[in-house]
Amino acid sequence: MKLRTALTLGLGGAALALFLIEPSLAQTPTPEAASPPPSPIPNKGDTAWMLVSSALVLMMSVPGLALFYGGLVRTKNMLSVLTQVFAIVAIVGLLWVFYGYSLAFTNGGGINDFIGGFSKAFLKGVDPNSTVATFSNGVVIPEYVYICFQMTFAMITPALIVGAFAERMKFSALVVFMILWVTLIYFPMAHMVWYWAGPDAVGNAAKALAAATDDASKASAQAALDAVNKDAGFLFQKGALDFAGGTVVHINAGIAGFVGCLMLGKRIGYGRDLLAPHSLTMTMIGASLLWVGWFGFNAGSNLESNGTTALAMLNTFVATCGAAVAWLFAEWAIKGKPSLLGMVSGAIAGLVAVTPASGFAGPMGSIVLGLVAGVVCFIMCSTVKNAIGYDDSLDVFGVHCVGGILGALATGILVDPNLGGVGIPDYSTKPGEMVVGAYDMMSQVIVQAEAVGLTLLWSGIGSAILYKLVDLTIGLRVTQEEEREGLDIADHGERAYNY
Repeated sequence: MKLRTALTLGLGGAALALFLIEPSLAQTPTPEAASPPPSPIPNKGDTAWMLVSSALVLMMSVPGLALFYGGLVRTKNMLSVLTQVFAIVAIVGLLWVFYGYSLAFTNGGGINDFIGGFSKAFLKGVDPNSTVATFSNGVVIPEYVYICFQMTFAMITPALIVGAFAERMKFSALVVFMILWVTLIYFPMAHMVWYWAGPDAVGNAAKALAAATDDASKASAQAALDAVNKDAGFLFQKGALDFAGGTVVHINAGIAGFVGCLMLGKRIGYGRDLLAPHSLTMTMIGASLLWVGWFGFNAGSNLESNGTTALAMLNTFVATCGAAVAWLFAEWAIKGKPSLLGMVSGAIAGLVAVTPASGFAGPMGSIVLGLVAGVVCFIMCSTVKNAIGYDDSLDVFGVHCVGGILGALATGILVDPNLGGVGIPDYSTKPGEMVVGAYDMMSQVIVQAEAVGLTLLWSGIGSAILYKLVDLTIGLRVTQEEEREGLDIADHGERAYNY
């Protein structure tokens, strides 16, 4: 008995010593479980580019848009335009981090097609380690960077509207209207067009479906893939293409401005008195800053620093050149003289038109788009506007809405690889690879037209309701005496110039 006990203790001690030397022997060997893939880490180059892009887009609003619009109004209203643009930028920046980002870029549950939820209100759950997907499998950027970038889009879009009713709207009414507008019009539009689960979510679900071996697992995997594809905004699900904001920014703001100028009525003396711009020098400076900032707007919308980013940047160069030249020569031929105002207006029209197509079209297609946009927007801002007689003070509708519609529809054509476009990426056929999916031009143009129509209705009708609500409670328009005096003094008690 004692011998058996001694042998047992001895063998146990030897085994323990062996296990201490090689711990892996202490357990029965089992097949290794597949470890999950490591989480993607943001690339410093992508992060740096997106930080620069965010600053460039902010420059588009202040000082770019403020100076562009300010130079186009009369001296007595210059400061009012600067104040309106700057105030909108500051207010929307706060609303964005309070609840705007969450409404635009989170899952909204039962109403997810049209609006997000409040899961990230006040940036809850976001920290320096949080990341968001780009458009390539396995590539992410810090979420704070994405929040900053998209914030600048939310800032400039309502500021664009100001130009349609410049020189006649109360500042208090403007502030209330813009708070309501970004909340009820812009944030839902951004969600409908740009929100989706991301390429990795689609690719992983597609991989799971490809790996399924029996009917039950295939059904489950297919349901998971369908759920991922449904985790997107309404227009994204339909396949609408908008690389940098043709619908979300330009058509959205342009139709809101058009409705506003109709509801406020014409400026005193419109069609009778000279309402000439007070400083085309300021306007040219503002337009130039807008062009430079637009590289962040369009090329930054790729969310990475790669070949598609370079394509968007090149398209932003050449489409703008084409539209500026087209407007210049069209005006020269029709009016007898080429004007600086016409050329810079053409440049803005080209920037607007190429925005939705910038990452999809080829350079030659973008030039054609710019040439067409320059001529079409010139006709809208001169012949059509004069024939109808509406007072869109700074041609927000003629440039942004019409240019945005043209660009959105043209995107469905110019994305065609046969026309130099890049095609439409397919993340589910070959998960993990950037491949071009099936493309049918007519079907895509129809989808683009549906996106345009929904934007016009959503923003047009919604804006009309908001204008009326503000008019009934605060009143939209300043008095005749205040309008004659100028909004610089009437609204703000100071002047842009003292001499």
